[in-house]
Amino acid sequence: MNDLMQPEDPNSRCGFVAIVGRPNVGKSTLLNHILGQKLSITSRKPQTTRHQVLGIKTEGPVQAIYVDTPGMHEDEPRALNRAMNKAASSALIDVDVVVFMVDQLNWTSADEMVLEKLKRLTCPVILAVNKVDRLEKRELLLPHLDMLSKKREFAEIIPLSALKETNLEPLEQAVGRFLPQSVHFYPDDQVTDRSERFMAAEMVREKITRQLGAELPYSVAVEIEEFKRQGNTLHISALILVEREGQKKILIGDKGERMRRIGQEARADMERLFDSKVMLRLWVKVKRGWADSDRALKSLGMNDF
Repeated sequence: MNDLMQPEDPNSRCGFVAIVGRPNVGKSTLLNHILGQKLSITSRKPQTTRHQVLGIKTEGPVQAIYVDTPGMHEDEPRALNRAMNKAASSALIDVDVVVFMVDQLNWTSADEMVLEKLKRLTCPVILAVNKVDRLEKRELLLPHLDMLSKKREFAEIIPLSALKETNLEPLEQAVGRFLPQSVHFYPDDQVTDRSERFMAAEMVREKITRQLGAELPYSVAVEIEEFKRQGNTLHISALILVEREGQKKILIGDKGERMRRIGQEARADMERLFDSKVMLRLWVKVKRGWADSDRALKSLGMNDF
């Protein structure tokens, strides 16, 4: 470590923490609850997270910089899935700690695939067993944890509930113990490196995935075309991309009702986050095949890793 990185406080620690796992195990929920605010979008649908989101948590002398990753996929038939896998894998490069999330008593071939990617790592890997609050037979947990402990040498195995915030403190303490001694990389009050434009786009996309559930496939992207402040009002224009005309009709809804609901809910979240009045305008455009196109994904910032 060079002299610039040596902290004056010997207890000062700072480093990068990757949260990895197969789709829909609760990675985004965990990050949001650790930070105490929404940075990563959540829904019951897998593939919700497409970008690495940097969340920064500073607690006294410890600054943990969390990288939330897309769920890793076993197959990569589409450019979108390839981009998400690449994002998840690249998050493992040069991190100081990995939190590997699994879903209560479930262990699948997708979990095995993620575990395989972790075998090359030399940094500590903490296994977080999520959603244990939903277990009907709690006596099955200990044998399951014992089985998982034989999969590899984990630095810690911590059962928790990200949603109910159960056992998050032991997880954060474990992360802090494994971070290197270092000065803090970010100001202590900073919580993310993402731009306001990015956060606005993610809020619109979350409302779409939450409202439409299984009605609309994952082929939805949001681009912010306007983001400017006039007086006390923030003017935001968002373009929603879909692949087919039928998807556009579903998204708009009867007499535009669904689009109005998406806009109202996204605007409420934005006003809370940006602490400002927000004028939000939404448009829907059909852009065929964007989720299969590496070039289109690059223009949306989804495979620039």
